[in-house]
Amino acid sequence: MIVVIGSFRIPPSMVDVMRPVMEAMMNGSRAEEGCIEYTYALDAFDPGLVRVIEKWRDKQALEAHLRTVHIAEWRAQCSALAVSDRELTGYETKDDGFHF
Repeated sequence: MIVVIGSFRIPPSMVDVMRPVMEAMMNGSRAEEGCIEYTYALDAFDPGLVRVIEKWRDKQALEAHLRTVHIAEWRAQCSALAVSDRELTGYETKDDGFHF
């Protein structure tokens, strides 16, 4: 399994504009073969900070995701809506991890 964790920033004044863009990206990604989880969450204490959690079945599923139409549209929207400080890190893990 591939786990991607990170964040990006949007101007706090653009949160309402970005919300449907984020929703479209999450819905498109969640519908993809190999997507286990795809979530954006606004930080409760840092306006404009968006936390990202993605889980993919394998590297091939993540690579396919990066070639989709909705990711191209997302990237175009991010440029137009002043998304910044994007930091994402991927980890390859076994799906036999411990659970709390």
